[in-house]
Amino acid sequence: MSDEGAELMAGKRKTNPAGSTNGFRGDVLRVLGVLKVATADQIQRIGAPHLSFRHTDKETPSEQKTARTASHTGALSDMRKHGLAENGGSTETGERLRNLTLKGLEAASYELRRPVTEMDSTARGAGSSGASHSMAVNETVIAMLRPKPNLAKLAEDPPEVRAAAQAAVDAPGGVGTIASYWTEVPLPATGTWNAPGKGGAQADIVLTASQDHVPLLFIEVDNCHETAEELADKLEKYARFFRRKMKDTDGKERPMWRTRWTAPDTWSGDRTHPPVLLVFNHIGDRNPNRTIPRLIKLTRHLWEGERQRGGHHHYDGRIPIIATGLRHLREQGPTGPVFLRFGRDHMQHLWGAIGNPRLEAADARREEEYRARQEEYKAQVRRAAEEQAAKKAAEREARRPVCTSCGAKFTDERWEEAQATDWGTPKDSHPQLCDGCKHQAVAAAWQERVDTERQEQEQALPEQKAGGWRSRFRI
Repeated sequence: MSDEGAELMAGKRKTNPAGSTNGFRGDVLRVLGVLKVATADQIQRIGAPHLSFRHTDKETPSEQKTARTASHTGALSDMRKHGLAENGGSTETGERLRNLTLKGLEAASYELRRPVTEMDSTARGAGSSGASHSMAVNETVIAMLRPKPNLAKLAEDPPEVRAAAQAAVDAPGGVGTIASYWTEVPLPATGTWNAPGKGGAQADIVLTASQDHVPLLFIEVDNCHETAEELADKLEKYARFFRRKMKDTDGKERPMWRTRWTAPDTWSGDRTHPPVLLVFNHIGDRNPNRTIPRLIKLTRHLWEGERQRGGHHHYDGRIPIIATGLRHLREQGPTGPVFLRFGRDHMQHLWGAIGNPRLEAADARREEEYRARQEEYKAQVRRAAEEQAAKKAAEREARRPVCTSCGAKFTDERWEEAQATDWGTPKDSHPQLCDGCKHQAVAAAWQERVDTERQEQEQALPEQKAGGWRSRFRI
């Protein structure tokens, strides 16, 4: 790798002859590392969407596009000089296409933090026939991403520019980042990941964005040139790939797709295959409004679930298949009700379409019923404990001693004192009396003892007087 490429991957900022910086070249590497081939306009809209709100003073849309893509065009020029990027032909409308070289893919792997082995091909020659399909794939990624402008980079722009950018920021968001997407991914029914055999499919887009609750989604883009039968055949290849199993690194056999992508064991409680989204870009001769109903019939065995008593379906071994139009996807994004799940009669947002709302509702009901049963059981235990405690308290109260003098019930403390013994002998002097009566009895006994002693002393006093000192001297 050249010194320039090393500086690029090390993240050093360097201004180049064409006016680009590592920031813009990083955009190019990330976008082309994913999309394989793209225009400067697409690279800018993904990598630096804030630029889309500038240059509104230019007279024509063409001049505006030239101005807002100038930085990335300069970055591409620099990268071409250093062997990282190259021109890849033109679109049907005459826009220049760009792609990375092998050296550029290596640099992109650092930007995307992906193994070089997962970077796939350079897409050389994709633009020789106008790249209409590649452009539709790119536009699908942009429509799913809905890149948000960085308002901090527009802090010094006119108020109307910042207001337009703020509206874009406030609009519903997309799914993932550019690093959440892969394109042109082989799905081998035979062979290996790196050397796929015959009979497999190739996913136009693979999306993994668990942070946005889309753990794994395969996307097929159709320019409405293919028949329903051709699309059904492609979905059969998907099913064949999903059913294929192989040993994982721990020696356990798993579906092959699970050895590459991390996804939950279930989708909404069902052991289903990953969902497949069909995006129809109506530029071909075939009308998707006629193709989709035919395709639904041809693939029923792939997507139809088994109805359960709760009104929901189980989709074990089935593929959730969803369809949408690129125009609607551009306008409303993944949060809009523009997705039709095969087997349903209403449009949903993406998360509703790939999920199983009825099962989720049934699971919620079961969970609520379980919690209610648990609460009722706890209440029964509490009531039983309270009743047992009340019974014991009543039995104890029935045994509570009553003062033999005044008839008052003993307090707990007095009861305990009255029952205390020392080697089997009661410690209390008046165990049959309450505290008050005991004190009175003790006081009365003490007074009686004092009176008795005084009487005894008084009775002994005359005898002492009779034998006084005078009697000692009598003759």
